[in-house]
Amino acid sequence: MNIRAVWPIAILVLLALISTCVFTVDEREVAIKFQFSRIVETDIPPGIHFKLPFIEAVRKFPRTILTQTNPQELFLTLEKKNLFVDFFVKWRIVNVAGYYKATRGGDEALAGQRLIEIVKDGVRAEFAKRTVPQVVSAERRELLDNMLASARANAATLGIEVVDVRVKRTEFPEQVSDSVFDRMKQERARTASELRAQGAEAAEQIRAEADRQRTVTLAEAYRDAEKVRGAGDAEAARIYAEAYRKDPEFFAFYRSIQAYRRSLGKENDLLILDKDSEFFRYMERPDARR
Repeated sequence: MNIRAVWPIAILVLLALISTCVFTVDEREVAIKFQFSRIVETDIPPGIHFKLPFIEAVRKFPRTILTQTNPQELFLTLEKKNLFVDFFVKWRIVNVAGYYKATRGGDEALAGQRLIEIVKDGVRAEFAKRTVPQVVSAERRELLDNMLASARANAATLGIEVVDVRVKRTEFPEQVSDSVFDRMKQERARTASELRAQGAEAAEQIRAEADRQRTVTLAEAYRDAEKVRGAGDAEAARIYAEAYRKDPEFFAFYRSIQAYRRSLGKENDLLILDKDSEFFRYMERPDARR
């Protein structure tokens, strides 16, 4: 037998044997080692490792975060209203041995299905405790936190950690959405009417208060003006009286000149007087006396 011809065959057999003894684990993977279907090692770290050929086997699963979605499904609220809800779950394997046993050999589809059922139970329980407005608005954050806590507690039995649960959409069934929207419109219209009525009432109050203040201000201004006018008239009467006492003739002359100024010199003025009237006595006789 030619030894040179045997060497390549021996080398190939040796390489094949080595390949069955060596395996690698990526950083994005988690591995588990079996010996005749019995788990002998879990959570194998990333790197190069060895196993017994034909006796030991290795299974690898993703270490990364996986996503499982759920299509729209009906859930009942506290007031027995149906809501269509679709959500998704972010999860990853943290206990590979438990995951392998709980999912019949690491079936990812089965794991996702069981995880969805766990989250559905949490969604159903949380929706049953809340009304529609609470579900879609005010208590949404609390609802998601409760769903996440419940899912994490129940998913631990599958060797899985639930990273996050998110509700993508919440809506009414098509047959009831129109009536719900009509009720919402009516409610908004009622609220708008109440606000307009409150605004009109406030406007009337402001307008009435402004009118009252205007009336009070005008009355006080008229009162003060009358006081000033009365004081002025009294002062003028005092000055006139004193001037009359000092020189009655000059006083009479001054008053006549003031009367001429107010009565004459305007266009189209017409004055009809008796011929014996004393109105023009100072114009006829500058040195006139009474």
